[in-house]
Amino acid sequence: MSRIAAVSSTFPPYRHRQEDLADAAAALCAIQPTRRRLLDRLYANAGVRNRHTVLPLDDYQRLDGLGPANDLYIEHATALGAQAVDKALRQAGVRPEDVDLFVTTSVTGVAVPSLDARLVPLLGMRWDVRRIPMFGLGCVAGAAGLSRIHDYLRAWPEHTAVLLAVELCSLSVPVADPSASDLVASALFGDGAGAAVVRGDSCAAGSASGGAPLRIVATHSELCPGTQDALGWHLGSGGFRIVLSTELSEVLERELGVVVKRFLADHGLQTPDIAAWIVHPGGPRVIDAVRDALDLPEDQVATARASLAEVGNLSSASVVHVLGKTLAEPVAPPGPLVMVGLGPGVSIELLLLERPG
Repeated sequence: MSRIAAVSSTFPPYRHRQEDLADAAAALCAIQPTRRRLLDRLYANAGVRNRHTVLPLDDYQRLDGLGPANDLYIEHATALGAQAVDKALRQAGVRPEDVDLFVTTSVTGVAVPSLDARLVPLLGMRWDVRRIPMFGLGCVAGAAGLSRIHDYLRAWPEHTAVLLAVELCSLSVPVADPSASDLVASALFGDGAGAAVVRGDSCAAGSASGGAPLRIVATHSELCPGTQDALGWHLGSGGFRIVLSTELSEVLERELGVVVKRFLADHGLQTPDIAAWIVHPGGPRVIDAVRDALDLPEDQVATARASLAEVGNLSSASVVHVLGKTLAEPVAPPGPLVMVGLGPGVSIELLLLERPG
């Protein structure tokens, strides 16, 4: 097993109320009065109260195409990622030069050299640190990154790994002729970064930020057949455009319960045995679908809803934020925990976690 030694979340300085973001989106996209009613309804029903943006709202009017937006992504994702990783390393009491594996996830911009290569000298990591940049997994990448780190640490139990998930979703808001799906996405997604320090079993003992140490016991990855067009990005001349099927929640209700119950059965567990569920807050309907597919009481998805309300859907960084909130709860529920990551594919990533007694 491997141990999560620290979890951190970091956000850009610009924080906005959902109502102000609706006004900004209407102006940015030149929404006509008849569509404004739709936009207001989507924003009101998104389950979001506040979100962060990497730029002041007025600056989005001056973005000029994919190239300049991606240049801003590289600049700000590097800076925000450095803050998140530095914060997590300090919480874990780990020096940057002691990191053996650095995994980065992002899907809201493209960087070559990758973000991890840019961050190694900024953070003071060793030049021979192993690096895995992950692109294309979308919202599931935070959970998938932790899973792949666990796989690595099973082979190298004396090593230390860092996960960084950084997303600047606001730089992908479509300006020209936004579709209904574009408006849904603009009502949900926020900017932010999450980082985690994970150590192999042979490393010195440490505690997860906010309380007791947390072990990763097992992981599982699965694609839902025939769902590749349900969720993702389409890259056009104007940048990324969301692909979002109305069938996504139905896919989750149909597929997720079977996958999770099989995963738990492999470890002698059932859903009532799980003390806490760390669920990706994809949106109110996604959270509802997870709750219903697993037959969970509403309080088991309350932390996911709180994360969505506080900062919006952070794509790959969201599940890291929910993990941090779960660990920071004043009374840690006894028993195993399960992380549920969801993303394009439709893909499901599960992690079985436990607090040692």
